[in-house]
Amino acid sequence: MVHYHGTPITPDEVISKALRGAHFCISFNRPDQLVLVTENASSWCGDNGAFHFWKAGIKMDSWQPFYDWAYEASFFPNCDFVFIPDVIDGDEDANDALLAEWPMDFHYGFGVPVWHLHESLERLDRLVTRYPRVALGSSGVYAQIGTQAWDRRMHEAWEVICDERKRPRTKIHGLRMLDPDIVRAFPFASCDSCNIALNIGKDCRWKGTYQPVSKQGRAAAMREIIEHALPPVTYKKRDLAILSDERLF
Repeated sequence: MVHYHGTPITPDEVISKALRGAHFCISFNRPDQLVLVTENASSWCGDNGAFHFWKAGIKMDSWQPFYDWAYEASFFPNCDFVFIPDVIDGDEDANDALLAEWPMDFHYGFGVPVWHLHESLERLDRLVTRYPRVALGSSGVYAQIGTQAWDRRMHEAWEVICDERKRPRTKIHGLRMLDPDIVRAFPFASCDSCNIALNIGKDCRWKGTYQPVSKQGRAAAMREIIEHALPPVTYKKRDLAILSDERLF
């Protein structure tokens, strides 16, 4: 599985030293470290920024600037894919329209569609059948990752994703799902999160005599824990421990 760490991560030395050779996720709305990441990453993926725009209450009238950015990204040899624009709390017609709008200039599989947990399982089945990789995004009543409702919905989704032998019918990416407990629960091909970017600067989260003090040390410690978690090869229904806001990850 590929663990993509969300950027920006500061200071820059964290990426060039503690995280050199890792995998990253760069957002269209925060491309500050694009050059730094491409020079130090094993690979990276491009986020369309929809989550940021949704949280900020910004409605995108045109995604052409992102299409142009994604086109340039497609020429980087270590860019794996980008996420096709989506409306996080939108209806299925709106999101299907964005799939239809996706430019044909890109090679097959470079654009990854997002299925939102509040959408129908029928749409998920269509995407899994059609695309070589599909991303799962938490939204609607399932926006809070780790709740009982979210856990039940994830299991419903994986029943659709997998074949009769419980093998994923396509590669699945988990958006904001790099928590080790989540990774170990489902057969993901990749996941991303901003865990490192968000937590290495929070001194209150790092306590005890042997806790790393520098941001580089903290990033290295988190990277080891996050990337040590690997998913199962096949899907097996099990209860996922409800995640607490107090968890580091």
